[in-house]
Amino acid sequence: MRWWLGLLVAVVGGAAAAATQPLELKGAFVQGGLVHGQVPPGSAVRFAGRRLHLDPAGRFLFGFGRDEATGEPLIVRYPDGSQIQRRLQIAKREYHIERVDGLPPREVSPSPKDLVRIRADARLIKAARKRDSAEPGIAAAFVWPVVGRISGIYGSQRILNGKPRAPHRGVDIAAPAGTPVGAMAAGVVSLAAPDMYFTGNTVMIDHGYGLHSVYAHLSELDVKVGQAVEQGQPIGRIGATGRATGPHLHWGVYWFDQALDPALLVGPMPTP
Repeated sequence: MRWWLGLLVAVVGGAAAAATQPLELKGAFVQGGLVHGQVPPGSAVRFAGRRLHLDPAGRFLFGFGRDEATGEPLIVRYPDGSQIQRRLQIAKREYHIERVDGLPPREVSPSPKDLVRIRADARLIKAARKRDSAEPGIAAAFVWPVVGRISGIYGSQRILNGKPRAPHRGVDIAAPAGTPVGAMAAGVVSLAAPDMYFTGNTVMIDHGYGLHSVYAHLSELDVKVGQAVEQGQPIGRIGATGRATGPHLHWGVYWFDQALDPALLVGPMPTP
């Protein structure tokens, strides 16, 4: 199911002059969704306490996390000083929750030694997500990074021995080991880390304006930090590194620290 709003022209809030100013929003107004917007060049846009980066044409984007609630306003100040405020309606979703009890404690809680690695990995990922560049990767439609069987969906969660685990923040795609993995859009590699605790060989790509993609459990890394990549360009190969039970790709998409649903950004999985 898709939650698409084709074109939204703002006519509420602010002074009378602002009511005639254009505000175009297109995307998925749902938890995990991504929205593209456009206002006249020279405008200023804020959402969720953040001033958004606009390209020269006035285009911008923002996204909603897994548990986003309706209420955050989008604020636009136009070049003439007029302003509008639109409170967005975000559709809620239901997620698959799985409870597993009776597991040995070592399979539920990492050891102190593992926690050191986990925290170090988290610092690297957090630093990469902070990037707010003007890379042009948001201009084109996104594509699946690999074709295969979807083995894990966004938002699902396990409760192990009564302890909730972190929700699944992406889509898992099972495919034969060694299958090339391509970039979902053009951008610059912001992370190319081997042997991360959870995600193994991991690549992150900065697509611009706060949008980042993650490719995890790779068998090898075919790119390095700072390298520019084109859409579809191989950046690694399917593997089972890190905490993985078989060869697959974990594909994640983030708007800064908000995990989005990659499946909402692309059409149906292509036929092999």
